[in-house]
Amino acid sequence: MRSLLLIGFVFLGLAASAQDTPAPAPPTGLIQKSIFFGGGSYYVDEEQTHELLQLLDTIPNIELYQISIYSHTDNIGGQLYNKWLSEMRSQAALQKLIIMDIPLENISIKAFGQENPYFDNRKWEGKLLNRRVDIIFWPIVF
Repeated sequence: MRSLLLIGFVFLGLAASAQDTPAPAPPTGLIQKSIFFGGGSYYVDEEQTHELLQLLDTIPNIELYQISIYSHTDNIGGQLYNKWLSEMRSQAALQKLIIMDIPLENISIKAFGQENPYFDNRKWEGKLLNRRVDIIFWPIVF
């Protein structure tokens, strides 16, 4: 009888330990990385590529995030040109993420062009800061 009880406890312990394997921790909040560009440019330089790679290395369970790419321009140039430039900046950022093995189905793009500026385009500093792509990692809530 004792041996049957002992065997039962051993199997219960094994079953319980198999069930105790923790699931991946859910993401705790959004993460944002901005990439800045020169005027009229959609080139992502090596330094900013390296910074993006370093950020991605710090995010555990990247598959638990939806990624949004929001691209912006200043107001120099025409509206159509800035929309095109914004789209090119989004594509440049997207290519960096794809090269880093981020699944395409987790990524969405919104090219704002010169619309919806966060910084004041009447000031030179604002123009510089509006020449950017924001990559936002949103936790997927289950």
